[in-house]
Amino acid sequence: MTTAFELLAPFENAPGDVRIAVLCHIASHELTVDPDELNAAVRRAQLLLATGGDPRRPLDLDGRAVRALADDLDDATRRAALAARLDELAVEVDELPQAAATLAQLESDGDLAWRGYAAAILADALADIDS
Repeated sequence: MTTAFELLAPFENAPGDVRIAVLCHIASHELTVDPDELNAAVRRAQLLLATGGDPRRPLDLDGRAVRALADDLDDATRRAALAARLDELAVEVDELPQAAATLAQLESDGDLAWRGYAAAILADALADIDS
């Protein structure tokens, strides 16, 4: 099984938004969302991206599509699960200073972490379209 360190190491010097999305993606594997709810929310976010111009442009954590997806999926239980998993990752990334700093930022800002989770989901969906 691949460790969080192995997954994060290639992104150590990536832009902060990328590290946020990657950390939230790793942490989100234990979150459960009804597939129908998830697919509908992702489709709405993709439409927002498309109406805003190039849907393949880099995702913005404060952009309409990411915020809409985050709002659609918002749930206290899911947020708690994401926060708990982010806390667990701290031990795994202590040798990656940029990732550790980003993780500390996410732990102190639950809304940012939730948008990072939404960005990770949307990035996955867009990658599926491209492949």
